[in-house]
Amino acid sequence: MSKQKILIQIDGDPHASSFDSIVAIDAGVERLLPYHNVSSMEVQTIVHGAMFTRGVDDLKSTALFFGGSDVEQTSSLFRAAQKCFFGPVRVSMMSDPNGSNTTAVAAVLSAESHIELRGKTVTVLAATGPVGLRVAQLAYAQGGNVRVCSRRRERAASVCAAVKEMYLEEAADNDVLGELVPQETDSPMQTLDAIRGADVMFSAGAAGVELVSDAWQELDSPPRIAIDLNAVPPAGIEGVEVTDKAEERNGTLCYGAIGVGGLKMKIHKQCIRTLFESNDCVLATREIYEIGKKMAGKPVA
Repeated sequence: MSKQKILIQIDGDPHASSFDSIVAIDAGVERLLPYHNVSSMEVQTIVHGAMFTRGVDDLKSTALFFGGSDVEQTSSLFRAAQKCFFGPVRVSMMSDPNGSNTTAVAAVLSAESHIELRGKTVTVLAATGPVGLRVAQLAYAQGGNVRVCSRRRERAASVCAAVKEMYLEEAADNDVLGELVPQETDSPMQTLDAIRGADVMFSAGAAGVELVSDAWQELDSPPRIAIDLNAVPPAGIEGVEVTDKAEERNGTLCYGAIGVGGLKMKIHKQCIRTLFESNDCVLATREIYEIGKKMAGKPVA
């Protein structure tokens, strides 16, 4: 008799995310166990409960999902959980704090449905935020020359260093990796300079914050693709509508948050289903990207 699919939702916030709960149920989870206000010291008890209540052959029917609005806190919980496992006694797990991994993956794949990022110039506005950092990470891994933007250049440089560190072992024998260039965008002119000549522009700022005015459309070389991930008015990129999905505006293919959101939701649900295929699946940014890539098909050159 097969065991029910149980997803344990671990969240550091005062209340576990209703969004993540609903997506899990829609993805086919049969029992959802949400935990909130979880600290790193409490993770072990929850994870041990998942590990030791079923035989090894049945552990693939139990999985862990790490959400929450505090990305650093979620990363800490995720790492603490991984330390609990030994040998074959483990369960699959996924990290998607504030939807940052699935959103970034959907955004990059939306761009890749039109152009290959290798050798292309990619501008990431608000690249120091959770989604922006992951967009920069993925674009760099695909060979893009990434302009990592922040109001403070030192913060942008810090993100560049962090992303390079992630790929340190791969860089020696991998000619796909692109370049990372920190850029300060503390004024409208600096922001336009960061956008000028880019093949793709991503806006990953805080909700309701406009990062660039519609002056970007008047540049002598505007981006071929503009993707705004802000769903709360005003738009992060003025002139891009939240529902845009490959909508051409003055020669630029535009995507809004809802336009990207459909793919994000499909990827999120598929990742949940993937957790129950084995008991040793670990899904973070790069693994989620690979799942999304298989779903979306190959990018267009």
